[in-house]
Amino acid sequence: MSMSFERYMLDMVQPMRDELTRLGIQELRTPEEVEQALPEAKGTALVVVNSVCGCAAGQARPGVAAALEHDVVPDHLFTVFAGQDKEATAKAREYFAPYPPSSPSIALMKDGELVHFIERHQIENRSAQEIAADLTAAFDRHCR
Repeated sequence: MSMSFERYMLDMVQPMRDELTRLGIQELRTPEEVEQALPEAKGTALVVVNSVCGCAAGQARPGVAAALEHDVVPDHLFTVFAGQDKEATAKAREYFAPYPPSSPSIALMKDGELVHFIERHQIENRSAQEIAADLTAAFDRHCR
């Protein structure tokens, strides 16, 4: 019995996608979906660049989940999946200049402009609680 690589990866990453979509975060899987969502997101928007790496599993996704329990949260919640939805991720990253591509990463935008960004190197050596604290401070600053 042979399984295609694409099918294998779909099955493998689905739980990683579900961790974020269960929180009410909308997946943007194509460049067109990114173009429809990000420029039109009035108010604040959180964009999580998801990844299969350990720091996404141990720190980024749990940190985002904890931050979204805060009393102040962004108006819109989006995610793209690096390495899986490559074109959508590339399109989303166009909004994160001047930051280089980074997976995982977390962007906070306000009226289509980047106002806060957490790069991979700021995720991999910190706890989920530290990431959540960073995000909630940004939510308090930009989402009120």
